[in-house]
Amino acid sequence: MADLPNCPNCNSAYTYEDGNLLICPECGNEWTPGQAAAAGEEIRTIRDANGNVLQDGDTVLVIKDLKVKGSSSVLKMGTKVKNIRLVDGDHDIDCKIDGFGAMKLKSEFVKKV
Repeated sequence: MADLPNCPNCNSAYTYEDGNLLICPECGNEWTPGQAAAAGEEIRTIRDANGNVLQDGDTVLVIKDLKVKGSSSVLKMGTKVKNIRLVDGDHDIDCKIDGFGAMKLKSEFVKKV
């Protein structure tokens, strides 16, 4: 059995080969054997509260009531947020919510639909 490298994304030791690709079953990352060392840059994956990987354009649900800073209103649990955009920073989801406008959310307070 060949010694396969750990996943460059989540450092999982459970990687396996599929043709000419290496695949991580824990985070779903796929890469070629020389790609991780050549890239030299870290790929950041953003996950929801359940551990599902989020991508631009996904639809998510808010999983708990969230106070809106600078307003007396509350973003209610179960609010559907469509067409999210992933950004760098503490609040890693940028979106527009009907009735609230543009807003940034933390991925730990949403789940993928």
